[in-house]
Amino acid sequence: VQLQAYGGGLVQAGGSLRVSCVASRNIFSFVNMGWHRQAPGKQRELVAITTSGGITVYSDPVKGRFTISRDNAKNTVYLQMNSLKPEDTAVYYCSARDNWSSYWGQGTQVTVSS
Repeated sequence: VQLQAYGGGLVQAGGSLRVSCVASRNIFSFVNMGWHRQAPGKQRELVAITTSGGITVYSDPVKGRFTISRDNAKNTVYLQMNSLKPEDTAVYYCSARDNWSSYWGQGTQVTVSS
């Protein structure tokens, strides 16, 4: 399984950005898909997850600002990020889990300037 993340970049605080993750197979086959992030010197942390049953979970720092969604026809999961803050600066990784394994994408850099 390959997960390809797109859409990172540089944005000013208060701005918006959308990152995308395209899977190499039908995303219906995954129990869940999500986004994690890792800032310099910090551990990787969960940002948001969407399950095959339609449940979404967000970490407290991003609740109300970020929205995870999926387009099954395009095998793609999105993360819409609004009201971005400098502390959102990190490499954002796409993840997927099926009944046998977990998979990670290569990451995309998001930088929020103050």
